[in-house]
Order: sequence, then structure tokens, then C-alpha cells
Amino acid sequence: MDFETTLHVASELAGAIWVTLALAAATLPLGFVLAGIATWARASRHGSLRAIASVYVLAFRSTPLLVQIFVLYYGLSQFAWLRESPAWILLREPFACAVIAMSLCSGAYTAEVMRGGLAAVPKGAIEAARALGLSSIKVFFLVTAPIAVRRALPAYSNEIVVTLKATSLASTITVMELTGVAKDLMSETFAVIQVFCMVAAIYLVINSALILGLRLLEIYLAPPHERPLRHQRGRNRKAEVRSADA
Repeated sequence: MDFETTLHVASELAGAIWVTLALAAATLPLGFVLAGIATWARASRHGSLRAIASVYVLAFRSTPLLVQIFVLYYGLSQFAWLRESPAWILLREPFACAVIAMSLCSGAYTAEVMRGGLAAVPKGAIEAARALGLSSIKVFFLVTAPIAVRRALPAYSNEIVVTLKATSLASTITVMELTGVAKDLMSETFAVIQVFCMVAAIYLVINSALILGLRLLEIYLAPPHERPLRHQRGRNRKAEVRSADA
């Protein structure tokens, strides 16, 4: 590619970055809420709720996300009653369908992450909190949730990165995010390798920043004895400086 074509490709891809980030930003909170509901339902005393939540998690973890997107966007349009309902205002939009399908899929995987995090909470810590007379709500927010979050964060960090990469599938239903724009640029410039190498570099930079930020968050939330030695030395030096100044 010549310099002018490279600038054109770069400017088009830069505009598509915001669509990719918007897809991920809309998907992750919705998926987290769905995961929370599914986790609560799977721990419910009602067998019907447990069954519904288990089927939801199993179905969306066992089928490809691309198939889910196609079923939602192309499949639901086959029903006349749905096209005449108010829901069609949302479901006819490719962006909205991509967000809904990705949120449902992300929610199923995140529910498993939450289940693992809750299972990692030591029963002794919960029993000790109850022995102190704490209510069930206080036990959850003061003991269970902090430990579960620390245990589940590495796996959930992976889910965040996977979700960001999965936004590329939205191009199959005409959402012009990074991959969709790259396909058009490929047809326009015939510079297949250059265009998709630029796309790969953009994903690499975004995901590297995410991974670094999430890793720093893991270190910040970890108990002192579980933090890396270098990080502990830094905190000890700060403590020594403060004590010397005092």
C-alpha cells in the first residue's frame, strides 16, 4: 500500500474501533447481570428456577456464538407476530441483536465463573462470620463476595478479553466494527495482508491494555501474602518512608 492508502485504511479502522468498544461495553454489563441472575437461580431452593438456569447455561455454552447471532437476527424475523410486536423495533437492528446474543452467551460463561468463585470461598470463613452474629446479607457482602471476587477475577478477566474478540462476529450481520470495515477495505484496496495485520495490531494493543489493567486490579485486590514479591517490596518501602517521615 502507498502512504495515502495506508492513511485511508488507518482512518477507517480508527473509526471502527469505537463500534467494537461500544459492542463490548454494552455486552459485558448485560452479561454480568444475566450471570448474576443465573447464579442466584441455580442456588435457589426452587427446582424450576434451578432447571431453567441450568438449561440456559448449558444451551449457550454448548452452541457457537455465531449460530446464536444468526438465530436471533435471521431466525426471529421469520415470525410475523414478532415483526408486528414492539420488540421488533429493537430486534430489527443488527447492533442490538449482536449485543443481545453476545450478552446471553457471555452471561452463561460468566455464570460458571461466578459459581467457581463462590465455591472457592472457605466454609470456615462463612461459619466464623455467622458465629460473630452477622446477618446473611452482611456475611455475603463482607465475607463471601470479597473472597469470591478475588478468586473469580482471573477467569472473568479472560471472559472480558474473549468477549472483546468475539465482537468480530457482529460483522456477519452487517455491524461495521473492526472486522467488518476491514473486509470492505480488503475489497477496496486488495491489500489483504496489510489490512488484517493492522486489525490484528489494534486488537493486540487493546487487549494488552485490558490484560495489564486487569492484572493490576488482581494484584490490588489480592491479600498481602498473595501479592508478587516485587509489589510487596514496593509497599514495604513506602511504609518505611512514611514511618521515617513520622
